[in-house]
Amino acid sequence: MSNKKTRKQKLDKDIRVNAKHISIKSFIWTYFILLVLTSGQTLIYHAYSPENGIPLGYILGMNAYWAIVTLIFCLVTARQRYVAYGKPMRTLSKATKKVAEGDYSVWIPPHRKDGKKDYVEVMFDDFNKMVEELGSTEILKSDFIANVSHEIKTPLSVIQGYAMGLQKEDLTSEMRKEYTDTIIMASKKLSSLVTNILRLNKLENQEIQVSTQSYNLSRQLYECALSFEELWEEKNITFEADIEDRAIVCLDENMLEIVWNNLLSNAVKFTESGGIIKLIQTSDADTITVKIEDSGCGMSENTIKYIFDKFYQGDTSHSQEGNGLGLALTLRVIQLVGGRISVKSNPGYGTTFTVELNKHINDIPSETIS
Repeated sequence: MSNKKTRKQKLDKDIRVNAKHISIKSFIWTYFILLVLTSGQTLIYHAYSPENGIPLGYILGMNAYWAIVTLIFCLVTARQRYVAYGKPMRTLSKATKKVAEGDYSVWIPPHRKDGKKDYVEVMFDDFNKMVEELGSTEILKSDFIANVSHEIKTPLSVIQGYAMGLQKEDLTSEMRKEYTDTIIMASKKLSSLVTNILRLNKLENQEIQVSTQSYNLSRQLYECALSFEELWEEKNITFEADIEDRAIVCLDENMLEIVWNNLLSNAVKFTESGGIIKLIQTSDADTITVKIEDSGCGMSENTIKYIFDKFYQGDTSHSQEGNGLGLALTLRVIQLVGGRISVKSNPGYGTTFTVELNKHINDIPSETIS
């Protein structure tokens, strides 16, 4: 049994460790210094003793007593140092090594039994939190790569298939046009995907500088809505707009355009023919609120939890156009400009996105505001 235990200890030992925090040499030195200090008591007694001096037996007995006391003191101190520092550091070292090797399932249990926290316990808590975050990041990274691969593979397969079809010599002009239109559509989808990935990456890494300037948000909402006019007329959707004539904000106009285009695009995409879309904008002294309502298919509570995640699509069949990055971009832009976004939805009863923005109006002449 002891042989197995010794073998396990050798396997657990890190070969990089070639020095002990508490060595035998340091223990002996500590013991020797304390022994010399405690022997001073005998010298003090001797200085104040009668002329005939202290009996030799008494001197030897006192020295032996203090030697034992010193040894016990050193052992207790060494034990306390090991329990309070050496053992926790060894546990942390083993856990850190596992994380360095790619194991993010490591968790260090509490060291103290009384439930209180010293600096070592707080360090363990921070370590566990760090490993949990690293594990989540690794999962997100793996999911991101898998989703990107899937989203890129689909249009590439379409392009490849129809390009091979174009090589047939017996194709009619109508079929050839249909094939080329399909290839163009797939390439546009692929281009849009890559553009959104790059844009989202820049937003998350804060490589895009947020520029603020005062402009009329109402005008921007009108322009964005009119850009979808052809689509809602094609689906016979009733579009209702209740927007103020003038709503001035001091934010990044180009970045907010991404928000309105994505929200309006989703509203048109998921609203059935003959449905209704409402664009409502109101404001008070400090806040401008924009609501985009649709009478589309709606979403369940479980879907709402994940709609702002990258590549998440509530339509698991992927029958609708899109790559699941629009709302992720929308959320990141809203966060960068200091706004808030919320969503309410019920399956079969439509969806409402609400965006709240701070005005941040600067004292500049109204004629300079577009």
